[in-house]
Amino acid sequence: MPSGRPLTPTDGLVGWTPLPDVVGRDEEATVGAGPDPVRGAAPQPHRRRSGFRLRDWRMGTKLATVLVIPSLAFLVLAGIQTRGLVGQTTTLSAFAEQVGIGRQISTTVDRLQQERDRTAGELAALRRAGTGADRDAAVAALKPLQEATDRAMAELRAAAAPLADADAAWRVSYSEALEAYDQVVNIRAAVAPAVLSSDTVLSNYHRSIAALLSLLAEPSPGGGRQELTEAVLRYAQLSRVKELSSRIRAELYAAARSGRYEPDDQVTLSDLRAQQLTALGAFRVAATADQIRRYDRTSVDPAFVAATRMEERTLPGGGEAKPAVLDATQWWAASEQRQELFRQMESEIVADAVRQADDASARQLRDTLLVAGAIATVLLVAVLISLLVGRSVARAMRQLRGQALRIAQVDLPLTLQRLRSVDRPIGAIDVPPSVIDSQDEIGELAEAFVAVHRSAVDVAVEQAMMRRNVNAMFVNLARRSQVLVERQLELLDELEREESDPEQLENLFKLDHLAARMRRNDESLLVLAGTESTRRWNRPVGLGAVLLAASAEIEQYQRVRHENRTDLHVVGHAVGDLVHLFAELLENATAFSRPDTAVRVVVEPDGRGALVQIVDEGLGMSPSALAEANEVLAEPPAADVSASERMGLFVVSHLSARHGVRVRLSPGREGLVARVRIPVELLAEAPAPEVGRPAPDRLVRGPAQPMLTGPVTASGALAAATAELPVAGWRPAPGQPAALPVSPLTGRPLGDGTETGAGAPAPAAAPVTAPRPRPGRAEDVLTPVGGAAGGGWFSRQGPAPSAPGVTPVPAATPVTGGTNERGLPVRVPMAQLTSAAPADRPVVRHEPDPEAVGGMLSRLYSGVRRAEAEETTEMYLPRDEGGRRQ
Repeated sequence: MPSGRPLTPTDGLVGWTPLPDVVGRDEEATVGAGPDPVRGAAPQPHRRRSGFRLRDWRMGTKLATVLVIPSLAFLVLAGIQTRGLVGQTTTLSAFAEQVGIGRQISTTVDRLQQERDRTAGELAALRRAGTGADRDAAVAALKPLQEATDRAMAELRAAAAPLADADAAWRVSYSEALEAYDQVVNIRAAVAPAVLSSDTVLSNYHRSIAALLSLLAEPSPGGGRQELTEAVLRYAQLSRVKELSSRIRAELYAAARSGRYEPDDQVTLSDLRAQQLTALGAFRVAATADQIRRYDRTSVDPAFVAATRMEERTLPGGGEAKPAVLDATQWWAASEQRQELFRQMESEIVADAVRQADDASARQLRDTLLVAGAIATVLLVAVLISLLVGRSVARAMRQLRGQALRIAQVDLPLTLQRLRSVDRPIGAIDVPPSVIDSQDEIGELAEAFVAVHRSAVDVAVEQAMMRRNVNAMFVNLARRSQVLVERQLELLDELEREESDPEQLENLFKLDHLAARMRRNDESLLVLAGTESTRRWNRPVGLGAVLLAASAEIEQYQRVRHENRTDLHVVGHAVGDLVHLFAELLENATAFSRPDTAVRVVVEPDGRGALVQIVDEGLGMSPSALAEANEVLAEPPAADVSASERMGLFVVSHLSARHGVRVRLSPGREGLVARVRIPVELLAEAPAPEVGRPAPDRLVRGPAQPMLTGPVTASGALAAATAELPVAGWRPAPGQPAALPVSPLTGRPLGDGTETGAGAPAPAAAPVTAPRPRPGRAEDVLTPVGGAAGGGWFSRQGPAPSAPGVTPVPAATPVTGGTNERGLPVRVPMAQLTSAAPADRPVVRHEPDPEAVGGMLSRLYSGVRRAEAEETTEMYLPRDEGGRRQ
């Protein structure tokens, strides 16, 4: 079968280039220029989009880049600034914690100073009179002090635990303080035996207190925080003044317990007093005015003054006066009150430093949060503004793209599909306005695109009107041609009945068949114009009869062999289109195969439907042409010039799509196999018998033609009848008569050129030879024997009801379906039924016309004599259920 390229809904519109299919929303839609209408050259393929070229970036990517790069730069700068602020906040927070732990450090130093000073006195007393009672008394006196020191050290350890991740300098100082205190704990056992010198024991206390004082002065607020550094310096200097005062107390208490001064005690006391004055001066320089006033108030306290006066008594006098040795108990009591005053003032100054450090840390944290919040706010506002602007642009571009794709993929194809419907007037087609109402460049672009869409629709409407007018001309010309062909067929019928010359009769038969083919071409023009055929059938028709009718529509009908293995019927409204469809397939099969081969038509059940296979032994098709033909059959193309060049393929495609019939071509052993799958919706039950109607004129040639009653299932009979038909060039074997099979409906030989009445006399003595075949028509096959002129091929009315209560009279001549392999006649079910007439109406008998009978006999004898004189090269066409010629 000739094939053509698949057509699109936009084919036939002059100057229109269809848009390519777009797979999805997120994929790139490339719209290229169509082929050059003058040169016919295809456009150059678009280059592939590359992510490395800026011009190939999507609009969203470009907008995101414009937004992201400045935002990232701002974030980097803001991050650097925020990092510095966070670092300062962290430093101040750690500084505040380290200053805060100064309370525990000063408490521990105070307890350790009391233990050291008392230990110095006890050691001096033990060396002077080291009895056992004195040792026990010393241990008992030192025990509470040692326990108080241990408790203070435990509190310091607990307070320093959270500072395990502090800066390295502070951790080193803290480790040194712990190690020094461990040495103090270890040296305590050597106090009571007094086996070690006082300097050895007291030096461990000195190192431990010095390490704790270094830890107390270790906190550093970093650069640019002079006020915090001075705060640490103030309480560190006051703690040193207190430490020097404690050491002076220890020296004087040891001398008081031993009752004398050692040779170097005065030198040591002088050095300690000098250091104390230096530290006090440094404190007064670093301290605030309020802190100086508080120290001045503390220094004039009576307890402080009393201790100072007692200490002044130990100063060396002029001449030979020696320093006084103080009473141990009085000195310890007075010095302890002075140390307590130092302790209170130290706690206040440490508290001031802690408060100042906490305030600075809180301010820094607040400033950091404010700066970070401001940065985040500015960034958020900038991003929001950028997003609003970018979203506006992106939304406009997305709406424009969506409108373009919707027009290209939905609106315009639907409009073109609507314009393809040429069977009704074209209404007004509205072009939707632009979805973008902005006045910027994008809005102008959208308006321009709407204008282009409107122009395309206008051009499509104009061309659709042109196509509609052309189709209307096709329909009018086809209708006129159909009327002329029908009149020509009627005239040929009259001429055939009156003609007795065999040569002229043969020519008339050829004209008869050519006229039937012209009528099928007219119906193809109607299909080309999108209009249904005027031929209708209002009752189900056997599928075998439909295939025989299709065979009658082609030129080489003698070569068709039917193998009907079903007893199916086709609904009446689809009979005409199916006859046309099968006729086109049979025409293609016979035209492209050798004339000495047969075309087999095999009907098989296919589930609830039917499968018709048309097998030829022709030239076949190439794989590419076969694939293109199957594409056309699967998707009916639009009507254009190529449709007129491949009329058969176009007609089969549209007729199959109209009724849901699937047609597919496939290669056979020698030629092609056309498989037609008829759905169950086109199949129907066998119709009820019709009785009481006269036979049509084309079947009744004599005055006494017997009638059959109702439709007869002829699948088996036709198969048996057509199985014995020869192909072109075949001749019967010598000595055997060329007997034709008998029609299952009329009882006459299939292919007989005469229709004699039941009462017509048979020829007396004439050699029995095969008569010349006579062409048939589709209406002859499909019109039932009992069908009236008004209820046949062109009738849209239902069958007339049969007369109730009337028993049909058996036919005078038995109807058989040929003979089987044993030579016995084959019975045709329901073929013996005759029409029933009302009981009260007399049966009208028609006497045969002598002239008509004589004319038919003369034509018969002439045809027989001519057949004997020449070799036949044609195949005989069997008669169908209605007895009409094919």
